[in-house]
Amino acid sequence: MQKAWYIGAVAVLAIGAGVLFMTERPLTVTVVEPEPDVALRIYGLGTVEARVLTRVGFEVSATLLSLSADAGDRVAKGQILGALHQGEQEARVARAHAAVAASHANQAKAEASVVRARAILAQRETANLRLLELSRQEAASLQRAEEAQRDEDVARADVAVAEAERDVIRAQAVDAAAALQLEETLLAHHRLFAPFDAVIVARHAETGAVVRAGDPIFTLIDPATIWIQAYIDEERAGQLALGQPGTIRLRSQPAGEFHGTIARIGLESDRVNEERRVLLTCADCPAEMFLGEQAEVRILTGTRASALMVPEVAISGFDGFQGQVWTVQDGRLVRAELTFGARDDRGRIEVTGGLPEGAQIVANPPQGADEGRLARIGDTP
Repeated sequence: MQKAWYIGAVAVLAIGAGVLFMTERPLTVTVVEPEPDVALRIYGLGTVEARVLTRVGFEVSATLLSLSADAGDRVAKGQILGALHQGEQEARVARAHAAVAASHANQAKAEASVVRARAILAQRETANLRLLELSRQEAASLQRAEEAQRDEDVARADVAVAEAERDVIRAQAVDAAAALQLEETLLAHHRLFAPFDAVIVARHAETGAVVRAGDPIFTLIDPATIWIQAYIDEERAGQLALGQPGTIRLRSQPAGEFHGTIARIGLESDRVNEERRVLLTCADCPAEMFLGEQAEVRILTGTRASALMVPEVAISGFDGFQGQVWTVQDGRLVRAELTFGARDDRGRIEVTGGLPEGAQIVANPPQGADEGRLARIGDTP
């Protein structure tokens, strides 16, 4: 009986000693050391896009007669890309030309009528003056003088009518010229021209199809306006500014690193993903870029001559400005409330204040960490 009691006591003491050893033995921890020349970068994921992207089509409806370009082609401004069947419109143009010619003939006739009316008026005025003088001398009757005055008045009215008719025909001529211009413009709309020097991204129709006004026939981009559209977490976006440099990696060329600059920061964030859109121009990207290709960007927001950079996983209760970390003080673990600043693209945050003198921040808190527990500093990460 005593022997069993003795064995049980020894077992309890051994277990207690083991527990005491496991809970009170010094924990080996790694600590954060100050780093020189720290580059603060923000990571973003995005795609290759074009600032100038246009879907072009005809302004009228008709059957697609021909297409002279295809996807991948480079086209110059003003180059013909396609044409519609235009027989009906050509007939309208010919009819408008005939109307203009008729208006010119009518205008010439009206001008001649005005000249004739004015000549008759001049003749009647002369006859009226002569009879008026003869009637005063009683060499002609008063009735003849009155008839001469009446003829002059009629001739003057005929001149007014002829001039009015001429003005109407002139207006009709202007209307006919405008109608001709309209029909010629509509005829020109049966051909599709490149609006700028471009690369054709896609061709949306084929010869023989009946297209409606506004239907896209080609998608064009200006190759000089290729840029990278990236999305940055709002929590990090406050450090962004126009002109900041960044490095770009394309999914198709993972070994290559290209250089860009922030050209635009979106004024509206994504309300669902809580991200801000940033657009970067690229100075040395490949000549051939593919829209929609995935790209990674790292934007340099600043540098520090020296900084303490703490992994985010080591911070608890972080609210974007403050948080708690484990520190080693006088060989024991102690919780400390610190303030933080800028982030980098490696999941670390800069310590800006609150660190007690002589304290070192634990980079990766181990299991079993507790207030006041002994700690031994191992290799730094």
